[in-house]
Amino acid sequence: MELLSTPHGIEVNNITCDSFRISWAMENSDLERVTHYFIDLNKKENKSSNKFKHRDVPTKLVAKAVPLPMTVRGHWFLSPRTEYSVAVQTAVKQSDGEYLVSGWSETVEFCTGDYAKEHLAQLQEKAEQIAGRMLRFSVFYRNHHKEYFQHARTHCGNMLQPYLKDNSGSHGSPTSGMLHGVFFSCNTEFNTGQPPQDSPYGRWRFQIPAQRLFNPSTNLYFADFYCMYTAYHYAILVLAPKGSLGDRFCRDRLPLLDIACNKFLTCSVEDGELVFRHAQDLILEIIYTEPVDLSLGTLGEISGHQLMSLSTADAKKDPSCKTCNISVGR
Repeated sequence: MELLSTPHGIEVNNITCDSFRISWAMENSDLERVTHYFIDLNKKENKSSNKFKHRDVPTKLVAKAVPLPMTVRGHWFLSPRTEYSVAVQTAVKQSDGEYLVSGWSETVEFCTGDYAKEHLAQLQEKAEQIAGRMLRFSVFYRNHHKEYFQHARTHCGNMLQPYLKDNSGSHGSPTSGMLHGVFFSCNTEFNTGQPPQDSPYGRWRFQIPAQRLFNPSTNLYFADFYCMYTAYHYAILVLAPKGSLGDRFCRDRLPLLDIACNKFLTCSVEDGELVFRHAQDLILEIIYTEPVDLSLGTLGEISGHQLMSLSTADAKKDPSCKTCNISVGR
């Protein structure tokens, strides 16, 4: 039987966090003969990756020939924001069950995308299931070292300046490495209704009245839900003044929450005053997208311990947790 030509001109497009579309060119004489495609997909290794993980898992997809381009979805457990290489060969299945195959094409590299809104909506739904009841609070607070606040006063015009979010949380979060903001907490202790005296981030705490950051002129977005191999879970929310750069960034990428009615963080009017509540059973990480003036709050030293084990700096999400993972990647 006449040999098959080698596929060439590989094109990969329509890339999402868990799928891609692929096409290539082959000789006209092969178009009617080819019965199957072999697609070899490999994750690009980096220095920190586990070289033994998944080594025994086949990466070659055997697919019946269909008109190109073809969409590859669900054949592998593709991870978001991950670099892959892909090559193809064509084949003719013969009467004896064996394949006549072409040579392998050139290898093309591509990177999968972030979670889309529908994926974040799935994470949001999972987070809602364990959020628990709502507790009142009155301040947002940020813990750090004394030098951090001194630098803000001396070199930043007494402002806490937004900085780029790290890669903590879900690997597919569209905010990681993209959104600038200032991180705040709002969780309170059940028995006191006040912020805890312990912190993983430093002994100095800046507290600001909740209404300074969260009010009817603010949009609230759901950004992530994750854990770090622990029993407790974190939810990341974004507070963005309406019309701000941060608001425009989030509008196209994150689910918008009703500030008066959601399972995580609310601001509602009761008896003519703004009342604030947070979910009891989640540790909330709040990203405020604009600079914050230190003169709007108070700064002081806390009396508790620095619990470094609770730090989420560049924290990696537990990929095996059934509570906070969805099926499109980690």
